[in-house]
Amino acid sequence: MSKAKRYNPSVNTKKRFQLEKGNFLYVFLAPLFLSIILALIQQKFSLFIFNIIAFGLFFATAKLNTVALNKEYEYHTSTLTKAPRPLKSLTAVLLGISTLFTAWIAGGQDLFISIALALVSVVGYFLYYGFDPQDDKLENIGDISAQFVIETLATARGKLAKVEEDMKKIKDSSLHSKLRIATDKAYEILNNIEADPKDLRVARKFIIVYIDGIKKVTSSYINVDEADITDDTKDRLNSLLIDIEKRFDKEILRLKQNNQFDLDVQIDVLQEQIKN
Repeated sequence: MSKAKRYNPSVNTKKRFQLEKGNFLYVFLAPLFLSIILALIQQKFSLFIFNIIAFGLFFATAKLNTVALNKEYEYHTSTLTKAPRPLKSLTAVLLGISTLFTAWIAGGQDLFISIALALVSVVGYFLYYGFDPQDDKLENIGDISAQFVIETLATARGKLAKVEEDMKKIKDSSLHSKLRIATDKAYEILNNIEADPKDLRVARKFIIVYIDGIKKVTSSYINVDEADITDDTKDRLNSLLIDIEKRFDKEILRLKQNNQFDLDVQIDVLQEQIKN
């Protein structure tokens, strides 16, 4: 029999993470679904109700586990973030309750055996998935509050997500393509800021003005029937997005130059320390 492969939260490939993010718990739903059908066929209505409750408990456990692992993935792939809520611990508790209910109430097992099975399921969950991350990733970034940086980036990403949602309603392929380029570059800038939060000082105007501006323009565009938008307005909007793309390129270059300057300063400081 092949050995089960332990979930590894340090895996940095999103595709692999998606394959390992907790689908295993959904396996428990298959026998429970079969039990529901059999109870219905045999007209054992009390058992039918108990099996439905057990199915619902395990389904809720599997869904919560998916959310917990997604939050953990976001934590491990973020440079600056707070530790996620203990959703994995909550999932383990819910798994124990689900197992206890299924074995004792729905399955008619002895109470002590059911408790033992519940404890085994909880321990097995933690052995396979591990525990919730405990440490905040809040490095010392000078006079900028780490919490402020986190909230600013979250707000900016939320606005970009709204732009992407609105883009689904835009039929003009040229406009859609330009918005896609603009949002990709915006995400790149936000990722650079997350990697070096001190860059927020030089990029704050970009976050406050440009991202918010794209969101408002896109929202206004989809509120008008595309057939009613004049060619002149479309041309102006396309021209605006080209200008925004150029502005974003300059912002990316400025952040890279700022990082290069920081590196040069660190090298100079280290050289002076070596001389002394």
